[in-house]
Amino acid sequence: MLKWEYALLVRRRQAATTDIGWEIVFVWYGPDGSMVDVTPYGDTALAHLNRAGDQGWELVAMSEDPSLPGNNELHRYHLKRPKPAAPQPRQRMRGARRTLSG
Repeated sequence: MLKWEYALLVRRRQAATTDIGWEIVFVWYGPDGSMVDVTPYGDTALAHLNRAGDQGWELVAMSEDPSLPGNNELHRYHLKRPKPAAPQPRQRMRGARRTLSG
């Protein structure tokens, strides 16, 4: 049976820590629970989605949080890809015995 793993790309517009006013920040939430600031990898959502697509991710949904006040924006890009198959356990060889000679 095919199993899936999921990830989330979040695009957030927030007040900048410098005098430039606003900045766009991208955060990747991986299937292993990791949270990584991926802003340096691109300045548009399309750049990040194309990069994820190159890694086998497929966009399945997009949502926006309209409850944020003012100029804040929050977009969530929901992605999935087939989960890698777990390696099969190694089979023991039957009938082969090792003897130690001393």
